[in-house]
Amino acid sequence: MKKFMQEFKEFALKGNVMDMAIGVIIGAAFGNIVTALTNSFINPLIQACTGGVTKDENGVMQVVGGSFTVNGAEFTYGAFISAVINFLIIALILFIMLKAINGATEKAKKLAKKKEEEEAAKPAEDPADIKLLKEMVAILKEQNPDAAKKAEEKLKKEAEAK
Repeated sequence: MKKFMQEFKEFALKGNVMDMAIGVIIGAAFGNIVTALTNSFINPLIQACTGGVTKDENGVMQVVGGSFTVNGAEFTYGAFISAVINFLIIALILFIMLKAINGATEKAKKLAKKKEEEEAAKPAEDPADIKLLKEMVAILKEQNPDAAKKAEEKLKKEAEAK
């Protein structure tokens, strides 16, 4: 049981799961905001355009929008229009948010790629043994220029052999 709880804890606390949970919570809250906008502003506009108002079983007026009846079946197209508008608002906002997130992700990738290219463009530093040999050649040049010239030629040959 302890191993199961540990595995569940690792799963639940992973970044993606937490991000998804936050997204679901924010999405639900945002859905409530859009529903309130639709019920408070858009439905009355639909009602004004279509003239549809109904009363519930308590006699309270509900804004539904237009409706029509065919052979006793009532079609409330106002409620459908309201639901479609609600969906379109949520889809538009999600599209804008995803576009912004994707743009930020692309910028981050470009910056990372640019940084990698800059790192790759830097000249490679000589290994420690080559540095030491170059220092020794410099000292030899000061003390014995002919011997230094021979040493430089030998270093060039070794470098070409690699």
